[in-house]
Amino acid sequence: MKDLQFYLELEDKEWERAGEQKDRHCARAIVVDDLEQFYFVQITRDDLFGCGTYIETAGGGIEESENAEEAVLREVKEELGIESELLCKIGIVSDYYHALNRHNINHYYLCKVKSRGEQELLDYEKNDFNMKVLTLSYEEAVKLYESQTDKKLGRLLTNRELPILKIAKKWLDEHK
Repeated sequence: MKDLQFYLELEDKEWERAGEQKDRHCARAIVVDDLEQFYFVQITRDDLFGCGTYIETAGGGIEESENAEEAVLREVKEELGIESELLCKIGIVSDYYHALNRHNINHYYLCKVKSRGEQELLDYEKNDFNMKVLTLSYEEAVKLYESQTDKKLGRLLTNRELPILKIAKKWLDEHK
């Protein structure tokens, strides 16, 4: 697996910084199948970030007992119900959620679908976020990311993930 070296540092320009930012290492995935369909989670929330429905990549915190590669495969299985394989590490996006006093260090991977099953969601993912799987073409995903920029959280998510999706698509096109 040849890693890409992409790095992006983003500031939270949506909420005011109100305290010390705690670091959180996350593993996130652009997931694609043989037909070049991409898999995302759709979240619907009404909380301190506001009310809205958003698209984002599968992913979450890296647990103490695992490395980033193990974490991303686990997160893809839990949130999308997909067993996957790593194609490459795309890079890191460092971003901030001032509303949570959090600095995320997001390790992004490109993963290929091996098999599909059922989501293994936590209660808050089911009940608070109404998390669903979206299967989209590249063009559909770009349009959805762009359409959610009318809300603060949508802008944070799109700024973090749309550049990663574009890099993943370029990598896939070069490795056909």
